[in-house]
Amino acid sequence: MSNLPENAVYGGPKPQNPNQRVTLTHLRQKHRRGEPITMVTAYDYPSAVHLDLAGIDICLVGDSASMVVHGHDTTLPISVEEMLVHCRAVARGAKRPLLVGDLPFGTYESSSNQAVDAAVRILKEGGMDTIKLEGGSPSRITAAKAIVEAGIAVMGHVGLTPQAISVLGGFRAQGKNIASAVKVVETAMALQEVGCFAIVLECVPAPVAAAATSALRIPTVGIGAGPFCSGQVLVYHDLLGAVQHPHHAKVTPKFCKQFGQVGEAINKALLEYKEEVTNGSFPGPAHSPYKISSSDVDGFSKELQKLGLEKAASAAAKAAEKIETGESSSEGKNHQMSAVG
Repeated sequence: MSNLPENAVYGGPKPQNPNQRVTLTHLRQKHRRGEPITMVTAYDYPSAVHLDLAGIDICLVGDSASMVVHGHDTTLPISVEEMLVHCRAVARGAKRPLLVGDLPFGTYESSSNQAVDAAVRILKEGGMDTIKLEGGSPSRITAAKAIVEAGIAVMGHVGLTPQAISVLGGFRAQGKNIASAVKVVETAMALQEVGCFAIVLECVPAPVAAAATSALRIPTVGIGAGPFCSGQVLVYHDLLGAVQHPHHAKVTPKFCKQFGQVGEAINKALLEYKEEVTNGSFPGPAHSPYKISSSDVDGFSKELQKLGLEKAASAAAKAAEKIETGESSSEGKNHQMSAVG
């Protein structure tokens, strides 16, 4: 049921049951039972509502919004203020999943105090339940520890860490040799030891992800890391095949499976809309729902005539007649446009 009156122009969201909110306790129970954890990265209210309806466990508001939504080539440009806008929108739509907000580049590297301040903003101003931060350098592990000690749950992220592309030399898979593979496992364990509740493993070979998952007591969530993690995460737009243009093709990872072809449906719908507006078939009577009585149309026309608006009065009368008879044509559209002009 909508929480707005039936005669309102727009309907409202369905009421949510607060008892269904996924918590860290729920995730631990799933992990203990060996049940896979589902996680999707989303950035706005509509996508959050879809995640809610699908029963996804975790919604990550990722700094990948910089690339997917804002059109940048990397995650580096997005600011905490921009992230907060995305966080608040998602929080309004997703009432069931655990909400995780990314700390963007430049908001937690300088000091523990900076890291805690940024994390507090993500929760207090963004409405998130937890935060995620990238990397396993000593400074970032210290930052994770400080945030946990401040009472904020932290998800770690190792392997390919997009914020570190300057050091990594681009978006490159990690763990592909002995030293790099060992580093992935050791970094994940270090993040566990400072209190992280889960670790994202990105773009590492499946055996390395399996080793890390086995070595840890906390869940791992894989993205391009094979099937042996405790759960999986993909970006909403990527898994739906939602965007189809050269920039998005450039930033869509090759490990992503498209579970839908939403972009094709969007393109088709836009072309049909353009065609129907162009030929005058939309909007027809079925999509012109707001009525005015014939007597009021007559009175309205007379008032327009008093104002010297003869063409407008004629246009109103003809439009009322066409709507009444169920007629919709480019001729009617042209009449309306000339009246506006």
